[in-house]
Amino acid sequence: MASSISGPIPLPQSKYDLNTYWGRVKHCAQISDPTMLLNTSKDIQTAKTMIWDYKNGVTHSWSPELWRAKKVLDSTLHPDTGETVFLPFRMSSCALSNLVVTAGMLTPNLGTVGTLFWQIANQSLNVAINTANSNKSHPLTTKQIITNYTMAVTASCTVALGLNSLVPRLKNIKPNTRVILGRLVPFAAVVSAGIANVFLMRSEELKKGISVYDKEGKDLGNSKIAAWYAVGETAASRVINATPIMVIPPILLLKLQKTKFLRNKPKSVEIATNIGLIFITSLVVLPFALAVFPQRETLPVSRLEKKFQDLKNKEGQKIEVVEFNRGI
Repeated sequence: MASSISGPIPLPQSKYDLNTYWGRVKHCAQISDPTMLLNTSKDIQTAKTMIWDYKNGVTHSWSPELWRAKKVLDSTLHPDTGETVFLPFRMSSCALSNLVVTAGMLTPNLGTVGTLFWQIANQSLNVAINTANSNKSHPLTTKQIITNYTMAVTASCTVALGLNSLVPRLKNIKPNTRVILGRLVPFAAVVSAGIANVFLMRSEELKKGISVYDKEGKDLGNSKIAAWYAVGETAASRVINATPIMVIPPILLLKLQKTKFLRNKPKSVEIATNIGLIFITSLVVLPFALAVFPQRETLPVSRLEKKFQDLKNKEGQKIEVVEFNRGI
């Protein structure tokens, strides 16, 4: 994010009011804008220079060009490290990166091998995104990443295969209801494993705490309580994001399969329709899901550990509120 660029002059957080949900939706639509993937390394460097000039007093007035530069950096840089996030794991790439694995998981009648393959592929992508975008106060070791990844894959595959075997045995429901439940099995697997994935991949933050800051950006130390807020909200946002993407397309596809649009059409037409439904839903839903919780979260000091209760800022005033990076 642009805030990771050094300089004493603070940046405006957004064009929009981040204290309101709708303001955060419009802001998140910017950082998840797929067109941001077209920015070259030169574009990113130019944006860094422009923001650095402003934060260090070289440029004195804010302009539309600076808003554009901020958008480029907010959708590209990690907020803690200031490093460029690997392209497939940026939020601006989320809809595209998830498209293939989501379409694979939602393919009807996958069978055991297909179910295992796509659940493993999905968790692999989740681990990569979690690792690339998490709070960097306490990065995991390679061993911890492998262990947590294995546990997340096991959880998703167990839920998916277990429900796939359970749904056909349900006798007291209508056949159409059974078909719908079968189409929603990937959703149950993704949600349960997604929650486990976030908590596992960010377990070190829960054990050691994450950095919290005053309004001037001074690091006040690590807070375990803030870490629980950060990880918990991120897990909840994953559920909120996955729900429409994993529920709406399979239900719509099921309806379309009964109409002239897809009846007796080649399998390729059905696959293309499924991918289109998933992509459109992802683009529309992602900003709404990301906006539920602010990425740059705030907490009253009164909710944190005692060591934060009597801290003062450089003016000698008692610090009442702290900020922290929730992660994505």
